[in-house]
Amino acid sequence: MNKLNINIIGSGVAGLAAAIRLSANGHNVTIFEKNAYPGGKLSEMTISNYRFDKGPSLLTLPELIDELTKLSGYPSKFNYHRLKTLTHYFFEDGTRIIAKDSVSDFADELNRKLNEDKNQILNHFKKSKFYYNITADIFLNQSISSFKNFLNLKTLKGIINAPKLNLFNTMHDINRRFKNPKTTQIFNRYATYNGSNPYKAPALLNIIPNLEFGLGAYLPNKGMHEITEHLYNIALHCGVNFKFNERVEKIELENKKVNGVLSGGKLHKCDVVVSDIDLHLVYSKLLPPQYKPKKLLKQEKSSSAFVFYWGIKKEFAQLSIHNILFSENYEEEFNYLFTKNVPFNDPTIYINITSKHCKTDAPSGCENWFVMVNVPHNSSGKDITYEAALRKNVVSKINRMLGVNIETYIEVEHTLNPFDIETQTGSFGGSLYGNSSNNKFSAFLRHANYSSKLKGLFFVGGSVHPGGGIPLCLLSGKIASKIIQEKHGK
Repeated sequence: MNKLNINIIGSGVAGLAAAIRLSANGHNVTIFEKNAYPGGKLSEMTISNYRFDKGPSLLTLPELIDELTKLSGYPSKFNYHRLKTLTHYFFEDGTRIIAKDSVSDFADELNRKLNEDKNQILNHFKKSKFYYNITADIFLNQSISSFKNFLNLKTLKGIINAPKLNLFNTMHDINRRFKNPKTTQIFNRYATYNGSNPYKAPALLNIIPNLEFGLGAYLPNKGMHEITEHLYNIALHCGVNFKFNERVEKIELENKKVNGVLSGGKLHKCDVVVSDIDLHLVYSKLLPPQYKPKKLLKQEKSSSAFVFYWGIKKEFAQLSIHNILFSENYEEEFNYLFTKNVPFNDPTIYINITSKHCKTDAPSGCENWFVMVNVPHNSSGKDITYEAALRKNVVSKINRMLGVNIETYIEVEHTLNPFDIETQTGSFGGSLYGNSSNNKFSAFLRHANYSSKLKGLFFVGGSVHPGGGIPLCLLSGKIASKIIQEKHGK
């Protein structure tokens, strides 16, 4: 086996996953991270006695992390538990829906509260599972840029079942078949899991409910940042070298092959470069302009987020770990996000409270609120000017729907806006998932996990195949590592 010197740019979960796999395969791996800490968006923050996960708040497919633990021989297991209650949904008319992790129980709840046909709900979940079983191995677990990967029985099965996959429908086309529009809204919400618009995104995104209900939603015992800590410790165990506060300024090339990375004016030579940063940053800052994939970079970007981190000196029994306060006009909200490019005045609000399970995340009798609103990505790159108006709308909606004066309980406060997200993580305009999936063929339009023009350059993370979110980022690290082994490692 060739022992490669591999430089990885960025230490998000995808970069960490790739580093672990490559190091476990015997290669010399160095990660260059511009921040003083690993994890990218999956970081944490403490204000007074309140701890907050700054980014992603839901874990699915934790076995991908267990796989890395086993592969590396790391002696400590990753500790997490499956959530019995997934989400509390709130509507303006006072309707409240509690989604348990049992599909049958959730169907009963929708039947009782929204008069939905239970069998129709169960069939929807069966369809979601069918989507997953047919497409996961084809589109998620392997590179889709290699023709040989499609020469197998799984692809043949996918082709045979293509007419059943609703390839020419949007999510909303399928979900509007429910009797109650509130049910449609609940299932349309899953488009936001990759920053997309359910009225444009492909029906195949209805695969997501199976991930959450069928395969389970989880929480690490110490909160989401435990994922970063665990992966970082595994990487150290494997001998990965970390260079923090090291911003990569350029990917050096020689005869259309990577030669190393330039950081702090110093060239760090290597055989392979793996990028775990946003594609826009790679092609606009680190590579010569002739290599830009112009059509891909012009595609519509995913939504961003505005987050209020509130230390709340009160406990709310009506809230769970995941809570959604829905907009009354969901379609118009997405119109504002992707067409008008301004936040909607009646935004859907997501409230995540990890202290419901992780008791040390807030003082006794208090809660740590992660209050997130979907907003457009910041295409102008300018400072955010709508914070005051957005905060007013968020506070007013929470007060109205929960019957409370929430400002009397806010003890500490911090915010994160799209400009901050771009500054801290390099995501173009603060878009959370790179390009959106507002295209029926979005699965085929994501950037490959390797460069077809430059030898030795590979890509992982949310802006490339197979997409954004923790499990897909972990899979990108797995896919890229396998390709590196095939192309260079033998």
